[in-house]
Amino acid sequence: MSSNVKVGDSPNHFMVLDAISRGIKSVGKIASVTKLSKPQVEMIINDLAAQRLIVKSEKKSFFGKKEELTITETGMRMLMAKKQELDQKFQQIQQWYSNGQMGQLQNSMQSDRLWFPFMMFSGIMNIMFFASMMSMMGAAMSPAESSFAGDAGAGGEAGDGGAAGDSGDAGGGDFGGDMGGDFGF
Repeated sequence: MSSNVKVGDSPNHFMVLDAISRGIKSVGKIASVTKLSKPQVEMIINDLAAQRLIVKSEKKSFFGKKEELTITETGMRMLMAKKQELDQKFQQIQQWYSNGQMGQLQNSMQSDRLWFPFMMFSGIMNIMFFASMMSMMGAAMSPAESSFAGDAGAGGEAGDGGAAGDSGDAGGGDFGGDMGGDFGF
């Protein structure tokens, strides 16, 4: 069943489309990275397929049949155009922020706020900048915005541990030992 949403008006549709463009092919993984529910992702996938922005196909695998999702050329063009449009909006937001133009920032918040989770998901908007802007304006984050901001903090820590491991450092063992020995309580 399709929700008949115009994709161009839906940040969630673009998040799912972006995830598929990155090679994420399962509903569960897409739901995990986009912070959307599995039923919501399934509905969006049906919408995207009906609008021929993605192709759903079944592949035989060792464990049986598996649904595979791929973005079409039209879907990719639409995604890139939306990213370019939002990148331009973000550059304008950065300029207003740097110049202290609070009125312009607040107007942008009212008109474009639904797109901020997608902008963070796609890497257009830096999460630290977003949190700083929200703090400067004294505004609270929506649940969707908070989930991306919260995961960025956790992801950054996890990424740092992975980077240490990749550089030949022992990694995990060092963190536990250092944490206990460096604090003088």
